Amino acid sequence: MKKNNIKTLILKLEKNSDDENKLRQAADILKSGGTVIFPTETVYGLGANALDELAAAKIYSAKGRPSDNPLIIHISSYDQLSEVALQIDENSKKLIKAFWPGPLTIIFKKSSIVPDSITGGLGTVAVRMPSNETARNLIEMSCLPIAAPSANLSGRPSITSSDHLIEEMDGIVDAIIIDEDSQIGLESTVIDMTRSPAVILRPGKISRLQIENVLGEKVINDEHFKNQNAVPISPGMKYKHYSPKAEVFVAMGSEEEMILSITTKIKKDLYNNKKTAVAALSSRAESYEDFCLSPGCIFISLGKDENEAAHNLFRVLRKADELNLDKIYFEAIYEGDISEAIMNRLLKACGGNLSLF
Repeated sequence: MKKNNIKTLILKLEKNSDDENKLRQAADILKSGGTVIFPTETVYGLGANALDELAAAKIYSAKGRPSDNPLIIHISSYDQLSEVALQIDENSKKLIKAFWPGPLTIIFKKSSIVPDSITGGLGTVAVRMPSNETARNLIEMSCLPIAAPSANLSGRPSITSSDHLIEEMDGIVDAIIIDEDSQIGLESTVIDMTRSPAVILRPGKISRLQIENVLGEKVINDEHFKNQNAVPISPGMKYKHYSPKAEVFVAMGSEEEMILSITTKIKKDLYNNKKTAVAALSSRAESYEDFCLSPGCIFISLGKDENEAAHNLFRVLRKADELNLDKIYFEAIYEGDISEAIMNRLLKACGGNLSLF
């Protein structure tokens, strides 16, 4: 994407008394209608005043994001929730009590002060309260609800580490706050509470089972993203996401089936001088040892378990391009509450096309 030639202010937090001044600089930029990238516990976010239509338009422009893809509003207080959302029912209050601040986005009926451009022209609004202290302090200092999708170019892997922020977003936004890496590494769970039963639109760290335990009733998963002509009511439902330049493939099935699928493809790739990688849990490295000792193929560990895999997933997708890979093969991950969220991102990164296996 062509840079906008904006002089981006880089604000690196050093865990000292000067950090507050840096956050106030960023808050002033938000209040004046500018764009600021800030850390959250999920991924870095690209924020602007959620109540300013012109400011919100800068988010879409900076990311190259389709205008029908709704934005999540980030808040720091419950008073802000009542400003942007209507009809906060008892079940929503249960989820808020259990999971806020934290990686859960709830969809409500929107109030009239929220511009249609934020919500893709819909009558609903997505809201969450981040648990990351820097994010909440920034929102509080700005005295504004902040609309913020992930801080990356549209379609690219989300950014969880400051290593990639400046390279990708410098010259596109007004300010970048550099802080610690994201703790979780995947975007928030999104649940639509305007429907009954409630519908999970995007899986995340907070699982369906956790939500059902709090509500005492069943919720369902949405299959909406399979209909590419439908109107998206949550971020990430319609368009291909998280994609590096390298081709991404996902093997599914038993361990034996995944090994056979991937090694069969790698044989062909090596014959055609393609640079490839296998990405899987570290315990799976031995299964690919013979192939990944060959020039042209490497093994990339996602971590020792599903939580580390979630934390490392976007970093690994970006590493595929750093290594100039032609293809990267992922083993499916089925274990753990967060596995559904991992597979959601992987299926979108590969375009949902599993027919090659």
